[in-house]
Amino acid sequence: MSLDEPLPRIAFTLNGSDIDIAVDPSARLSEVLRNAAGAKDVKVGCNAGDCGACTVLIDGAPVCACLTAAGQAVGRRVDTQAGLVAHAHDAQRLAAAFQRHQAAQCGICTPGMMVSAIALLRSGQPLTEARVADALSGVLCRCTGYRKIIAAVLDAASDGSAPMTEGGIGAPISRLDGGPKVAGTERFGDDVAPVDALSVRVIRSPVHRARFAFGDLEAFQRTTGLELILTAQDVPGTNTFGVIPGFEDQPVFAVDTTRFKGEAVAAVVGTAAVIDALPEFPVTWEALPAHLTPDQAAGADLLHPDRAENVMCRGYVARGDAAAGMARAAHVVSGRFSTGFIEHAYIEPEAASARRVGDRIELQCCTQAPYMNRDAIAGILGLSADAVRILPTAVGGGFGSKLDLTAQPYVALAAWILDRPVRMAYTRAESIATSTKRHPSEVWMEIGTDADGRLGAIRFDGVFNTGAYASWGPTVANRVPIHASGPYLTPHYEAKSAGIHTNTAPSGAFRGFGVPQSAVAQEQLFDVLADKLGQDRLEFRRRNCLRNGDPTVTGQVFETGMGIADCFDALKPQWDRALADAAAFNATSTTVKRGVGVAGGWYGCGNTSMSNPSTIRAGVTPAGDIVLHQGAVDIGQGSNTVIPQIFATALGVPVGAVTLVGADTDLTPDAGKTSASRQTFVTGNAARLAGEALRARILRLGNVGPDAQILPTDDGLVLSDADTTLRIDLPQSDGYAIEVVESYDPPTQPLDENGQGAPYAVFGTAAQMVELEVDTDLGTVTLLKFTAAHDVGRAINPLLVEGQVEGGIAQGLGLALMEEFLPGRTENLHDYLIPTIGDVPEIDTIIVETGDAHGPYGAKGLGEHCLIPTAPAILNAIAHACGARVHHLPATPDKVRAAFLAANGGTA
Repeated sequence: MSLDEPLPRIAFTLNGSDIDIAVDPSARLSEVLRNAAGAKDVKVGCNAGDCGACTVLIDGAPVCACLTAAGQAVGRRVDTQAGLVAHAHDAQRLAAAFQRHQAAQCGICTPGMMVSAIALLRSGQPLTEARVADALSGVLCRCTGYRKIIAAVLDAASDGSAPMTEGGIGAPISRLDGGPKVAGTERFGDDVAPVDALSVRVIRSPVHRARFAFGDLEAFQRTTGLELILTAQDVPGTNTFGVIPGFEDQPVFAVDTTRFKGEAVAAVVGTAAVIDALPEFPVTWEALPAHLTPDQAAGADLLHPDRAENVMCRGYVARGDAAAGMARAAHVVSGRFSTGFIEHAYIEPEAASARRVGDRIELQCCTQAPYMNRDAIAGILGLSADAVRILPTAVGGGFGSKLDLTAQPYVALAAWILDRPVRMAYTRAESIATSTKRHPSEVWMEIGTDADGRLGAIRFDGVFNTGAYASWGPTVANRVPIHASGPYLTPHYEAKSAGIHTNTAPSGAFRGFGVPQSAVAQEQLFDVLADKLGQDRLEFRRRNCLRNGDPTVTGQVFETGMGIADCFDALKPQWDRALADAAAFNATSTTVKRGVGVAGGWYGCGNTSMSNPSTIRAGVTPAGDIVLHQGAVDIGQGSNTVIPQIFATALGVPVGAVTLVGADTDLTPDAGKTSASRQTFVTGNAARLAGEALRARILRLGNVGPDAQILPTDDGLVLSDADTTLRIDLPQSDGYAIEVVESYDPPTQPLDENGQGAPYAVFGTAAQMVELEVDTDLGTVTLLKFTAAHDVGRAINPLLVEGQVEGGIAQGLGLALMEEFLPGRTENLHDYLIPTIGDVPEIDTIIVETGDAHGPYGAKGLGEHCLIPTAPAILNAIAHACGARVHHLPATPDKVRAAFLAANGGTA
């Protein structure tokens, strides 16, 4: 239809109300529901029918709204999550079950999951796990690992108990922010833009490396009706950004040469109709030779002329004499291993909107790092940090990639220059092509033991493809050598790493910062050693693992809280049972073989050897209301619940008595970025200190003893001390009657030239075992069960712990078996495969609580640890089942089949 032609009207029933709107009948129903009818609970994750987040009911049948033309809804009834939960008892039961089971983490897939589940519940079919999985198989989730979702749907057929809403440390209360997620009222990055906002589209390089030149941009803007065209010359501040000081090397807009496919060279701003009708942008491209791997980049043209080579940075840790230790070893094994690019594949593509407010700019965006965003945008616009306000929306999954800037600079520049609200939402292809990835790795590792199987020496050399720009590459290069030993006592050790620049999208932070890649090598070689020694593989690890008082490879000694032995011990009963089951199965099965695999893992919480503070503000109003200003962004991991639980426990009040003010750089202090499993530990400690300080102030005001109870009431605060009860008079103020601000920075030490020091205050540890079957004719792998033991120090909320473990395992099995991003080829969710609800088996989580000297109430972080052992455990189980040892991930059926044939002399 032409822009001047009036739109026809269509009528249908939406959530019980008749509507009549003027829209193009061929438009996607998802867009019409969101933009014309205001149904923002309909999420758009792919526009290709791959993710299912946009699922709605049409006359009771679930459909992908992104694949349905609006005209197909004429005269029919359309129901969305929000309408169903608002009006239907079965949907309300399902919402309560989702809360009971923590089935909504980030919440972006929840509308699709719940709508699909309601269709199943109304079908009258008997509920079974298989039937639930089949009904929900068209909806992808990247957070939960699906198990809690299945449990919630199975539980929704009854009225069940009410979700637990009160409880301090150790209580499995439901998510405090879960209500909007299950009701369909939560608002994500693309849900909050003003209705009159202009749209931004970025012009990106179509090839891996190119020189480019613009045509007549002024004429193009004039003839197309665009409001603005942005290029590098329009950036008023610094045309580069980054996340690591000294490595701010990524341009907002390339100047004359692009370094990766998808790099931005310009942006156009206009109404959505004008943007959609644009002719080809006036830019010419001259493709240049591109180097996509570290091998190709070695000795090639410099990607960054200010550097002497295409090496971004190196990492190094050495303890003892690794070469001498290896020479003395009775048994030595070595191997080369590799992993490819792994896409974060969060279901919410990046989105942001901005508006200018006088001499300030305000951005709403899905981010993991509001203060880092604030400072970067200030530099790009040439403003002071105080002139930038970041208001994080709900975040539909992040896993590390939403630490980096994406849409934020473009909407900020446009809104600043035009003084009009501006919005941008990435397409799925744009998101996958341009966002950061898990670093591809090429690892060589050598391990030696004495005759009894005690570790003597390890040597490690890891090369990581960091892409065109640094992003979090320095963190990976420096973290991996510390972790490559695994949680094991290693007297002689040398580990080297290097991040290499190539002409690919930048590699960045992805749940583990390179540690999962090193674990793939180390834990597989441990199995090879155990087999060579004739030792039980679990016992081999337990014999060599770190214990309290042992030095790590950086020389750091933990007197308490090194819980890896406890994790291995927790697995032992299931390990013995699983080995017996596998042996019995394999005695009678010829083609399909069963295997059991195990792996350990560890992860240092927070920044490596760097200051890593979080700050919490809290206050009591003159009316007696308790308010917690908590700036830690919840991306599904649960900080909006865990931090208030810690604060309320320290203050001595019910969680329900605390009003939460979420992340907003104008209202909440800097709680640091949500990454590196740091929020429960670091921000949790700040919350504990704030709660304790506020408690002391309140008790002092009432002149009562330290054991007095604080009783919030509708009329203010009441103190109860022994047999005395008194109401305290709070000072009258325009702000808070009492206010505290507390910070916590973990005690760490810098590393010396050999990587010796105290890089982390806390290490979390984990051990996982998996049972699986391999069809040796086809090379296919069927996962049967995971048993995961995780030392969390102290479980602040056990249900959240289980959810993190299950979600991490799902991502780990994707790394092991199916995921690999190929630049230019897998830029969608049907070519890039992530685990579906049918891929994740039963998961039994064993929570180990060894305590910690520094964590709040002994708690440690958890998010990263959950997937580190998963892939090596799977690979070890495949080898145990049929002898196929896969060194180069993912272990797709062709690779498993080839490895099986190689292990069996080329014969089946």
